[in-house]
Amino acid sequence: MGCIQRARAWLSEPHVAPFVPNFVTCLFEGYSKHQLLRDLLAGITVGIISVPFALALASATGLDPVRGLYTAIIAGFLTSLFGGSNFLVAGPTGALIVIIFNVVQKFGYDGLLCASLEAAAILFILGCFRCGRLVKYIPYPVVVGFSMGIAAALIISQIKDFFGLDIPKPTIDIVDKIGLTITYAKTINLHSTLIASFTLAVIIVLRRYSKSIPGAAIALTIVALITTIFHIPVETIESKFGAIPAHFPTFSWPNISFDLLRRTFPTAIGIALIGAIESLVAAVAVDSITGTRHRSNAQLIAQGIANLGSALFGGIPATSSLARTSVNVQMNAQTPLAGIIHALTVLGITILFAPLVSKIPLPALSAVLVFIGWNMFEFDKTKEILKGYAGEAIIMLITLIITVFVDLNTAVQTGILISIVLFLKRSSDTTSGTFLLEVEEDEPQQPQETEKRSSAWKRKLPEDIKLYEIEGPFFFAVTDLLSDVLNRFQSLPRILIVRMRSVPFIDSTGVDSLKQFSKQCQKKGVELFLAELKPSVLGSLEQSDFFKKFSKNNVLASARQAIHFSTITPACSCEESPPPKEEDRHVFVVTNNN
Repeated sequence: MGCIQRARAWLSEPHVAPFVPNFVTCLFEGYSKHQLLRDLLAGITVGIISVPFALALASATGLDPVRGLYTAIIAGFLTSLFGGSNFLVAGPTGALIVIIFNVVQKFGYDGLLCASLEAAAILFILGCFRCGRLVKYIPYPVVVGFSMGIAAALIISQIKDFFGLDIPKPTIDIVDKIGLTITYAKTINLHSTLIASFTLAVIIVLRRYSKSIPGAAIALTIVALITTIFHIPVETIESKFGAIPAHFPTFSWPNISFDLLRRTFPTAIGIALIGAIESLVAAVAVDSITGTRHRSNAQLIAQGIANLGSALFGGIPATSSLARTSVNVQMNAQTPLAGIIHALTVLGITILFAPLVSKIPLPALSAVLVFIGWNMFEFDKTKEILKGYAGEAIIMLITLIITVFVDLNTAVQTGILISIVLFLKRSSDTTSGTFLLEVEEDEPQQPQETEKRSSAWKRKLPEDIKLYEIEGPFFFAVTDLLSDVLNRFQSLPRILIVRMRSVPFIDSTGVDSLKQFSKQCQKKGVELFLAELKPSVLGSLEQSDFFKKFSKNNVLASARQAIHFSTITPACSCEESPPPKEEDRHVFVVTNNN
């Protein structure tokens, strides 16, 4: 008993807890028969649903569909065993298919394995360095844009098999695919078209009836039996790839080289990035439904381990699937054991029903992929973005177009870059500079003092003292605010106060701008004061060499202190201010604007 308590205490340590798999946590919390029954039902249901998706997604990459089953078995098992969520279910997903297809066409399966191993390493390192929360810095329009782009590319890639077109050689370029489709449109196969259409119709009807029914599995079983019994002349898994082997995936070390690793590294970054985004976005979505909290860093490490295992056992890159995970949640899964049972269910179907799986027609698999692609179009989210800020709509559309016609990595990079530029533009629009004719007195501490001091609440500035207030972040995009301040005066003031009480931060360009403005004021005989600096701004100035040339005596806690330093009587008929204390000239930290 003491050992269990010590283990629990160690697992709850701050430096250990972020990396502890949820499976381990659930075991220490206790596991009941009731939970086991729910996990069994959920895992078996998700496993049955995963089989057709795994076959279809692997087929879309141009590889043997059995590799999709191996991926669901190995990656699904490892992700649930080491992951940071109770509900995430991993396997091949539509988001990775376009990338996988491209790398297979360029470098073959060995190239894909190299990219998988590199992606596994990247994910593992991201998890170890606690980068799990960085996914929140990926702009939402970028995520929606590349998801829709992948969906469009996935649907376009299935036109050939859906209609049974006799296109001699597949191509990577989407424009070439569209051109070849038009060129060979006359070779449409009626049997393939009918099989694919029937499969898609069955899936849609069953899906509308209940989301928990394995519509794709039922549809594929029906068409496999129909094509076998009636000898319908369509291409099947067996006729194109050979029979599905009825055994556990076998271990094999990939044939890799340094040159191949170097050439596939950009693809590996894309696989890791998409894997991390899709997995963690799914985890956040599930947390909002179930009220649980996932461990993002443990999940990234699990994704790395899962992709390593998938590559070593003949699979393809994998990530957690929101579709499978949603079914898992709907079936009231309790712990990660449901995901492990899902993987074992796929293994059981592979071994026991391999002959039937081999008879599945390829047009039926293409129908499953079209269904997957269509569901990847997040129309509600798209409408929300299009109705909002125009810049976000532009980001989404540009990301979508580049994903379809160029590649995913370029799309994500471009989307993030445009997001940064638009963010800077919007941030700069919130920063302004204004000349004030009056300066506020200190705020009364007691409400009853308000009426007594109302006449002295604001003090009109003397003619030779000017107050310029900056509001908003002072960074490189807005430093021109100070460039022409002195040029606006017909006669230069003796004292110029730059109030920065509403400036949350200042960057190095802003600091340099203040330096240049201080030199400009000194050159023209204007005494410059900086007033009401926030601690963050003051700290940035102190860390630079700003105060080597600018006196700290001119940094004030309150703008009204500059009036006290003047020997000119304020030009107003309100109460006379008390003379300033000597220490007021040395107040550098804001006391009432934290």
